[in-house]
Amino acid sequence: MASSTPNPIRSYRQLIVWQKAVRLAVEVYAITRDLPSEERFGLSQQLRRAAVSIVANIAEGHARQLRRDFAQFLSIARGSVGELDAQLEVACQAGLLPDGRTKAADGLSDEISRMLTTLIRKVSRPSTLAPRP
Repeated sequence: MASSTPNPIRSYRQLIVWQKAVRLAVEVYAITRDLPSEERFGLSQQLRRAAVSIVANIAEGHARQLRRDFAQFLSIARGSVGELDAQLEVACQAGLLPDGRTKAADGLSDEISRMLTTLIRKVSRPSTLAPRP
């Protein structure tokens, strides 16, 4: 596939990393319901935005026509995974969540980060189908 050819996967919904990101976002929504009410407009909203950003950037990047654009949006999604991890750590260390409450989210975010790294490398690699000079 040349760098300007559309992605062969027809829908971002087919991407396992996107499916896992949706599961992570749903888990984060459940976690934020456990936060104290005074965090409803603070940390809770930041956690939710970061989680949804992962899902949205994978989808938006896939919709782009260029592989380099897709790679860029995947990179942004990976950055949002880091942001989410940091915010969950703050919530735990501040005593806002019970011990172990973020275990499922932590596992998913680690897996998603690794998957995004692999996908970025794959998408960024020069295509074997590109014409030779």
